Amino acid sequence: MKKRVLVLTGGGDCPGLNAVIRGIVKRAAQEEDWEVIGSIQSFDGILREPTEIMVLDEKAVAGIHFQGGTILGTTTKGGPFAWPIKEKDGTWSSVDRSDEMIRKLQYMGIDAVINIGGDGSQKISQALFEKGLNIIGVPKTIDNDLSSTDYTFGFQTAVQIATEAVDKLVTTAASHNRVIILEVMGRDAGWIALHSSIAGGAEVCLIPEIPYDINKVLQVVKNRFVDGKGHVNIVISEGAKPKGGETITKESNEVGNANLKLGGVASKLLYELKDAGCEADMRETVLGHLQRGGVPNAFDRILATQFGVKAMEMALEGKFGEMVAYRHPEIISVQFLEAISKYNYVNRDSTLIKTALGIGMCLGD
Repeated sequence: MKKRVLVLTGGGDCPGLNAVIRGIVKRAAQEEDWEVIGSIQSFDGILREPTEIMVLDEKAVAGIHFQGGTILGTTTKGGPFAWPIKEKDGTWSSVDRSDEMIRKLQYMGIDAVINIGGDGSQKISQALFEKGLNIIGVPKTIDNDLSSTDYTFGFQTAVQIATEAVDKLVTTAASHNRVIILEVMGRDAGWIALHSSIAGGAEVCLIPEIPYDINKVLQVVKNRFVDGKGHVNIVISEGAKPKGGETITKESNEVGNANLKLGGVASKLLYELKDAGCEADMRETVLGHLQRGGVPNAFDRILATQFGVKAMEMALEGKFGEMVAYRHPEIISVQFLEAISKYNYVNRDSTLIKTALGIGMCLGD
């Protein structure tokens, strides 16, 4: 009887997910005694009745490495530790179904689980590993906020999309003598904003790690306008905040989704500039989920494939309770506890910050 590895993708979608799945399946195909099963929409496919799974063989993954999204689907809601339940009075609550799910996986003959996801997903991986599940993690997030790996796949593609947006906004800002504010994703880390600002030539970059002084931003605008002519491009990360202020968040009203929603900083910054006395014509653009979609670039396809192959090899070696990681130039594995112990913030002393300052970019401080 063949051994089985279950693959699932959880959290937000990300360019390169399909390349990881393909890497796992292609590597498993070289072993006669292993087969790969996919769970639809993360762990939900196992928890649902009837079970929603699919066989992942070489035919199923042929040509998917350049496709965006994930053929398995994904979700940011529910999960084995917080399965949503609708009460008789119409309200919602949640229950822990993790033990039930582990028993079901044993009944299905699953020998290993590969969980492809970000920080939240890998915290679930650690909790399941502590319950005895043979589980391996693959880091996935466009935010690049996992400190145990140099890069997460999907990040470079998101940066490319954001950079192209900056490129386009530079020309329209110059044409209309405007200040244009571009809001990008990143949650509590400013990696996407900082990379795309340097690559696209923005004059101002505001990130969560450096609370901004609105007067410093206003001074940049004033310095670049003469007799009403000039232009400024500002990139702001969704988690950025003014000095003494708070990040803009709101609670999700979606059932089973406890994550705080970020966004709205571009509009807030525009009105802050107006209140501070900015007379220039201003516009805002929110890039939003465009950063998550589309085909992965070459870097992310390669990194994702490396992660997939490494994850399958870890399953073969029985290296459970660990996550794949990229430490240039090697693909290694680290324990879940190390992977989730520290958030990957932009370090103010980093060479990237020094580069931004070296080209005269305003970081708001």
